[in-house]
Amino acid sequence: MSSSETVKKPQPPVDLEVKDAQLIFNSVWKELESEFDRVNLRFPRELILLGGAPGSGKGTNTDFIRQVRDIPEPPIVVSELLSSPEAQAIKAQGGMVGDREVVGLVFRKLLEPSFQSGAILDGFPRTTVQVECLKLLYDQIIALRREFANTSEAVHFKQPIFHIMVLFVDESESVARQLKRGRQTIAHNEEVQRTGIGELWEERPTDFNEDLARNRYRVFKEQTYNALVSLKQFFHYHFINAQAPLEVVQENILRELEYQSSLELDPRTFHTLQTLPLASEIVSHARRELVTRLDEYEIERTELFHQVVQCIEERMMPIVVRHAISGHANINSEDPLWEDNDALAMLIDVFSERGYHATVDIRRHDIPHRFDLQTGEIEHYQKKVYRFIIRFAGSEIRRGS
Repeated sequence: MSSSETVKKPQPPVDLEVKDAQLIFNSVWKELESEFDRVNLRFPRELILLGGAPGSGKGTNTDFIRQVRDIPEPPIVVSELLSSPEAQAIKAQGGMVGDREVVGLVFRKLLEPSFQSGAILDGFPRTTVQVECLKLLYDQIIALRREFANTSEAVHFKQPIFHIMVLFVDESESVARQLKRGRQTIAHNEEVQRTGIGELWEERPTDFNEDLARNRYRVFKEQTYNALVSLKQFFHYHFINAQAPLEVVQENILRELEYQSSLELDPRTFHTLQTLPLASEIVSHARRELVTRLDEYEIERTELFHQVVQCIEERMMPIVVRHAISGHANINSEDPLWEDNDALAMLIDVFSERGYHATVDIRRHDIPHRFDLQTGEIEHYQKKVYRFIIRFAGSEIRRGS
């Protein structure tokens, strides 16, 4: 058997793991109640559990996720919480620390006041036992919310929101990224030692040995990944393909997390609304489509396009300039040019390209034209007035006190 192969230990039955989780959770919860008292068991309202394959970019994307969700505190990195010599030795071989120690450290850390509004938890849960403990934690938070619902403490026990986010890369990509990180670490540390400038990076054994790197990925795939997927039916679940370029990965993360309403909606309701595009999706493509349309105007309807631009420049912009302070100009026109719907579309696009927001309202007026002496009826003709509303950022003038 090659050194890269993993020896699989017999897995305990699921119901036994659930029982173990209940025992571990009860033990940890009893300690927390004794140490903090129930009224002070205030866990984050929003918890993003960030999991991912080794080399999937959890560290790279954490600050982006914090910005999107407005989470002020740095992430809670479970591997950093496990600082005991025994834990370090297990991690060096690509293994994992015991569930009891992990659950206790994580839950206690989540109770720190700075995490009340939200927290990102990197590296938890990683086993079936930890998954069950997480579900039990959620149930206890709900129970605390009910317990203090009609008290002055209710403000501290809001409806919890748990997100499961998985960044995924395949095994070959994971191993390549781990080994690349090892090479970068060596080069960086050599430069720090040579110049004395900067801080040394952690040198992880799994970043320098292909067998250990593969073993670390397999531990994730065989234990952590399945544990995370099992939470899909309980919490908001986000699967991110992290093999794409960074900007694409972050676009996917943004799309998954930006829809605020999904935080409170029942999953069935969210599924019903999901077919409607987000405003962010429309905006992200609007500029590209605007440029395409303007180029088509110039190439396919050159004469009309130039007439529209000339009318804007000569008749409208002088009025817009006079309203520069307010940022709001109303312009009426009876020019037959606007009878062409394409001309109106061009005008709106031209103003948009220049940073203005333009809308048009067509008003029709009946104008007396002729009086019929025999019938006594007044004949009218209809006059169209095009009312353009141009909005833009007005001037900010500082006024003396």
